[in-house]
Amino acid sequence: MAHELGLFAKYDLSVQLSREIGWATVRDKIIYGELEAAHAVAGLVFVCSFGLGAIRADCLTALVLNLHGNAITLSNELRACGVRDGKTLKAEVERTRGKRLFTFGVAFPFSSHNFILCEWLRAAGIEPQVDVDIVTVPPPQMFPNLRAGNLDGYCVGEPWNSLAVMRRAGWCAATSAELAPLHPEKVLMVRRNFAEERETEHLALIAALIEACNFCDRPENRERVTETLAQPQYLDAPIRALRMSMNGTFDFGHGRVEKDSDFNVFSRHGANEPTSEKGEWVLQQMCTSGALKDPTLIRPDSIVELFRADIFRKAAQLIKNQHPTN
Repeated sequence: MAHELGLFAKYDLSVQLSREIGWATVRDKIIYGELEAAHAVAGLVFVCSFGLGAIRADCLTALVLNLHGNAITLSNELRACGVRDGKTLKAEVERTRGKRLFTFGVAFPFSSHNFILCEWLRAAGIEPQVDVDIVTVPPPQMFPNLRAGNLDGYCVGEPWNSLAVMRRAGWCAATSAELAPLHPEKVLMVRRNFAEERETEHLALIAALIEACNFCDRPENRERVTETLAQPQYLDAPIRALRMSMNGTFDFGHGRVEKDSDFNVFSRHGANEPTSEKGEWVLQQMCTSGALKDPTLIRPDSIVELFRADIFRKAAQLIKNQHPTN
């Protein structure tokens, strides 16, 4: 939206957007300098900075792009077996033990999708990677794999949950807003040398994106956002599916429709500032989910070096300079 609204141009930036196929590709392109900045799952800042399963590259974030935005979708086959929530899923896992192993998809091991799914399963007494399999699947491929029977469920952002509901291939058991209120989701990730050597551009980029986040959070702008995202160069997804999580209600499927103005939060509730508390949540979830096998690899005091609220405040001041009467 920053591009579509002319906000990059407003801050004298020339930005070329590049649509990538998955988070591993985003990681690699940041590491090798093929991208200067990326819309990234928050865990990628730790993955790159500490070389977790990849070559190490010092990275940071000075902007959280949103809170929430995910849901857990289960197959209609599970529903036909009586599954309605985690407790009844546990019963089905026990009933079929030794006969089949259920498989669930997540977007990336170090993403909130994995963290939230693991927490939901464990709360029901289901141990991830023991009682059920969890595999990494690019978000656009989750719905086709659910429909084909290769996945029994998944945790992902929109519109891939709503697409399953709309096509009657699945239903949503819970949203991330319910399971982890105010959790950080995506961030703007850059290499540390970019932030230091090209500080003026970095601050301008953050300022433009803060303005875009403010635009996206206003209900009267949501229709324009969905129309933009539906375009082929962006998500290339059905606009009806995109609307289902952006209009203040959420359709869980099978007749359950609820008001949910906080399904996607782009600027409210202090969403954008990369506080230490947000970084601590990500690190804690990396540990409890089992994604981070050795917690000693990451120093807790490193969070302030990775989640840079000081840089965010500088960029916010840049916006005030642009709008001195505000």
